[in-house]
Amino acid sequence: MIERSQRIQLLPKYLFAKIDEAKARAISEGVDVIDLGIGDPDIPTPLAIVDELCEAARDPANHRYPTYEGMLEFREAVADWFRSRFNVDLDPTDEVLVLIGSKDGIGHIPLAFLNEGDYALIPDPGYPVYKAGVILSGGITYPLPLLSEGGFLPDLDGIDRDVARRAKLIFLNYPNNPTAAVADIRFFERVVEFAKANDILVCHDAAYSELGYDGYKAPSFLEAKGAKDVAVEFHSLSKTYNMTGWRIGFAVGNPDILAGLRGVKSNLDSGVFRAIQYAGIQALRSGRDSIARAMAIYKKRRNILVNGLRELGWSVPVPGAAFYVWIPVPEGYTSASLCEALLSKAGIVVTPGTGFGEHGEGYVRTALTVDEARLAEAVKRIGKLKWD
Repeated sequence: MIERSQRIQLLPKYLFAKIDEAKARAISEGVDVIDLGIGDPDIPTPLAIVDELCEAARDPANHRYPTYEGMLEFREAVADWFRSRFNVDLDPTDEVLVLIGSKDGIGHIPLAFLNEGDYALIPDPGYPVYKAGVILSGGITYPLPLLSEGGFLPDLDGIDRDVARRAKLIFLNYPNNPTAAVADIRFFERVVEFAKANDILVCHDAAYSELGYDGYKAPSFLEAKGAKDVAVEFHSLSKTYNMTGWRIGFAVGNPDILAGLRGVKSNLDSGVFRAIQYAGIQALRSGRDSIARAMAIYKKRRNILVNGLRELGWSVPVPGAAFYVWIPVPEGYTSASLCEALLSKAGIVVTPGTGFGEHGEGYVRTALTVDEARLAEAVKRIGKLKWD
């Protein structure tokens, strides 16, 4: 038997792969499954973006290796978009790095800065890739509990002082997955102070920055005073423009941190297909209306699910951003047992909060990535269940 490395053995099975397996089993048994588990938008990529890809793909000049850091034209489009959206100036030559989706940068940045035994501070519950990237780099994860009484923000004062001194990285994510919580500039400024005091690099995952309801606009971490001294921010076109399968995103911020990440990536991948980068330019320059249309759809879906469950007596908070609903489980259930009951009794797939960390216990996450009729059907099925 070929033995895998200790690091691979330390990795938990990827959460969404497990969900896919459970869903596949149910479908094979003839169950009409409503999948609220994975945050993969069902809304098509805007046609103008698709058209740009098709045109660029026909140009033989785009068929060769791209540059590792990404086309300057794309990085300039990012800088223009960032200035317009957040009023933050970026130098496209060294403060913007193109990624094969933000997951690429998030998973690889620990390799650039962690030595064996170094600590990384990660939110719990949080996107599983934060933990996986640290494990693969040989680092040690230190969980930052995200609790409802704290607005799902980490308690920086509660971090063990010795751990803080030994930590090299901190991951943050607002608007948050899975809790849909948001953070303001005052919190980001406190993080900057904490990072400078402890010589820690800040990695802010802003994949959901454009998905706000009722006029809410999320701030960038780089808007905080002094943020660029210590931080990089990861953005993705996946959720913003319904481009999950295209695999394009970008990191912005401190040029020395980005240079470290680029050093890892230049040894592991060969960049993003140029035609996709041209499509990304189209998205950044003309995609604002498509975001508004998508958010109008998600808002209707959010209201159907939240209001429907509330009418059934469930205590469900209304998310102000992202397309997730973080639902406290009913009394008598755990995160896992509720997921099992919903799938076996109602054919509904949701994600257990414990899949995002131990402090996700007591919650399940639902994604608003099915149409209104299917969400209404999910509520109807739940209403018919006999809860033991």
